[in-house]
Amino acid sequence: MAEHRLLFSKTGRARYISHLDLMRTFQRAFFRADIPIKHTEGFNPHAFVSIALPLSVGFSSECEILEFGLLDGVGEEDVPARLNAALPEGITIHKCYKAERPIKHLTHLNYIITFTYEMGAPFGVENAMKQLLSRESVVVRKKSKKAKAGFTEVDLIPLIKSWNVEGRRDTLVIDVVLAAQNPGLNPELIRAAFCEEFPEFAPDFVSFHRKKALDAEGELFL
Repeated sequence: MAEHRLLFSKTGRARYISHLDLMRTFQRAFFRADIPIKHTEGFNPHAFVSIALPLSVGFSSECEILEFGLLDGVGEEDVPARLNAALPEGITIHKCYKAERPIKHLTHLNYIITFTYEMGAPFGVENAMKQLLSRESVVVRKKSKKAKAGFTEVDLIPLIKSWNVEGRRDTLVIDVVLAAQNPGLNPELIRAAFCEEFPEFAPDFVSFHRKKALDAEGELFL
C-alpha cells in the first residue's frame, strides 16, 4: 500500500483529460512544485503515482484518490497548496494524508446522474426510471475484451446499493450508490439500459458526477 494519498476534484474541462494524461499531469506537477516523491527504479525512472478506480473520460468528480510516496523535505500539510499552484484548472487538491486503509475497503461510489432535456423533462420520465430501478433484475450487455463474443452480460440491480430519483423542470436527477469494484458498475450502463427500455425518454444530454467514495458501512473512505 502507498504511504500517502491525495483527495482531489476533477471538474470543468479537466473532465476530458484521459487517465494516462492525468497521470503525466500529476508527475509533472510534483516536479514543478518541488515535492520529492518516490520514483520507479530502472534506466528511465519516473514519479510513482497511482489513481484508485480511474474515472471515465467526461465524468466529473469531487472524490478522486491518488496514491504516492512522499519523501522527506515537505510536510503533507503543505502539499495541497503547492500542487494546486502547479496543476491545470479543474484539478484541485483538497487533502494530503497518510494511507491507512487498503483500497479494497473502498466498496461503493456515489454518483449523480443528470439527464437534461432541452424542451423540458417529458411527462412520465421520473416514473419510468423508478420502474426500471425497482425491478428484480435488469440485464444488459457490457463490452469485454476477455469474452469471445466481445461482450458479457451483467445484472445491474445487485450492483446498486441505493437510489433516489427526482424529476425537475428540465432534468431528471438520479442519485445512486453503486458497487465500486470486484465487480464495479459504471453508471453509463444505467443510462444505456434506460434508453433501451424507454427510448422515448432518451435525454438530449447526460452528465455523470462522482460525489463520494464509501466503505461497506456507508462511511466516507479516507
